[in-house]
Amino acid sequence: MGRLTTHVLDTMHGFPGAEIKVELFEVTEDSVKKISTVYTNSDGRTDAPVLAGNNFKAGKYQLVFHVADYFKTKGVTLDNVPFLDDVVIRFGLNEEDAHYHVPLLVSPYSFSTYRGS
Repeated sequence: MGRLTTHVLDTMHGFPGAEIKVELFEVTEDSVKKISTVYTNSDGRTDAPVLAGNNFKAGKYQLVFHVADYFKTKGVTLDNVPFLDDVVIRFGLNEEDAHYHVPLLVSPYSFSTYRGS
């Protein structure tokens, strides 16, 4: 069975992004449907896969990372409208028995991602 995992690295401070709200959505031609909400742990990872088991199926998805809220808790002064508020990563899952890992490396002004292992 396939699974989807994620983690967050805070590149501004050089440590894992803990207690970040992450939402998972399924994206279709007609809608964007919320599947779940999770929070990262002290290691910047979720305690369980974001998507797994019978719920894991091929398709288009998006993860929304609420990073402005996180940086505010770290005492970072942000503009009234932060440059990065929520980071949205939209991606496809094709192999229903594969492990997909979508990490986020983030600061208040930049982010990057890749398909991890």
